[in-house]
Amino acid sequence: MFKVNDYVVYRGDVCKIVDIHHNALKNQDYYVLVPFNDDSLKIDIPIDNRTNSIRSLITKSQIDELIKDIPNIKVIESSDKLLENEYKNLLNTYSHSDLIKIIKTTYLRNKERTDNKKKVSDRDNSYFNKAEKRLYTEFSIVLNLSFDETKEYIIKEVENILWKSH
Repeated sequence: MFKVNDYVVYRGDVCKIVDIHHNALKNQDYYVLVPFNDDSLKIDIPIDNRTNSIRSLITKSQIDELIKDIPNIKVIESSDKLLENEYKNLLNTYSHSDLIKIIKTTYLRNKERTDNKKKVSDRDNSYFNKAEKRLYTEFSIVLNLSFDETKEYIIKEVENILWKSH
């Protein structure tokens, strides 16, 4: 069971538990969640609901393991027509490695376009930003870094891994 002031992930978004209350009408206890990036929103989640997609934040050691695995995470091999569907499906698994797969795929697709002096894809850019927001927001809380510092930290760690492997 979580406590007030704990950070959790609910449906892919980092939230803070700001209260726990009892609804007498439904005879049920609820977490009151506030999304990390939108403190104007409050979400009531039944505590005993097993299907509510609420989980603890990733741990520092899990982040380290995930970073080590980034070079091995494959990019999406899909036709252009099916790519958006693939992005949506991966985004909705709430899996860290799936978010990395989106980030790697969209980054490389946009890099190829800019290298060929073409405009970056709005679709790829949009999914890149969504995946980064989900991944780095959670990581930033665990690592006690800003969003941008977290991004820099991960890039530096992956570069170190790649450099050591050569």
